[in-house]
Amino acid sequence: MKAVRLHSYGQRPVIEQVPDPQITGPHDVIVRIGGAGLCRTDLHIIEGQWKEKSHVGLPYTLGHENAGLVHEVGPAVEHVTVGDTVIVHPLITCGFCRSCRAGDDMHCSSSAFPGIDTDGGFAEFLKTGARSVVKLDPKVRPEDVAALADAGLTAYHAVKKAAELLHPGTYAVVLGAGGLGHIGIQSLKALTSATVVVVDPSEEALELARSCGADLVVLADGTEIARVREVTNGNGCEAVIDFVGEGTALGNGIAMLRRAGSYYVIGYGGVLQIPAIDIISSEINFVGNLVGTYNDLAELMTLTAQGRVELRTQVYPLEAANDAIGDLDAGRLHGRGILVP
Repeated sequence: MKAVRLHSYGQRPVIEQVPDPQITGPHDVIVRIGGAGLCRTDLHIIEGQWKEKSHVGLPYTLGHENAGLVHEVGPAVEHVTVGDTVIVHPLITCGFCRSCRAGDDMHCSSSAFPGIDTDGGFAEFLKTGARSVVKLDPKVRPEDVAALADAGLTAYHAVKKAAELLHPGTYAVVLGAGGLGHIGIQSLKALTSATVVVVDPSEEALELARSCGADLVVLADGTEIARVREVTNGNGCEAVIDFVGEGTALGNGIAMLRRAGSYYVIGYGGVLQIPAIDIISSEINFVGNLVGTYNDLAELMTLTAQGRVELRTQVYPLEAANDAIGDLDAGRLHGRGILVP
């Protein structure tokens, strides 16, 4: 099969032929990829930021946002059959550890993460586990939902946490209205009654935010802290959902929080720096977010089926993976890039 393989950090991946994955365990599922989402994490992997965390052996196949059709199943798989349309939860989990038993399977003690620490879905086929596939309506096109497997899932997971704080009359600030942010905006509108304020340096991105239901948009031009303070009556917001995580976004986002507010970190690449006394004196919280649970993904698929969350995409053939990577890196890609074999 064709696959997009990373051979060296700091260099673009290459498209090459590799063996098809094979069923080796009773709960294995092989998915024929119908769409694989391109994520900024893929850029960070190529840059080498994940080298010391994933410990993956090179070369390997990128791609951790995947959907497609069930191609083959192990003998113990019963809930999906060949030909079913599925979206793939990004983790392969054991089902037996305490986290899995508690429904917090994203923290499985013996998980694998295709596209991060093992071969992923920028290929014609992906091998995963039975616990990872969510069956979809057969009318759903995999390329329309693939990026919800991580980008959408992480955004929804963060918003679901924040929803506990966002009662009517509260404010949520979204930093970044791009590939993740536009899903976060829709999730906030679906799960909360908060006023959603979106901050972004791009007028085009702010227009996307408006179309996704943002109540207010603020251009990041150096005045955004004052603008957010103004619309929140000088108090700041209850929650910042940060889909940027680098540059000035971190410092500015912290300055937009009210006392006892919470800062949800999704985007990354920068360094969070804040004096401990500032955390204590205002009792603010910082919450990390990486993917979400299987149940989170199933819930997100329900919102998608209801038309309450819609993914904006740009499709590329698998062979054009490096064109898509270039567009994402240069800021030319709004919404999510989807590779289709």
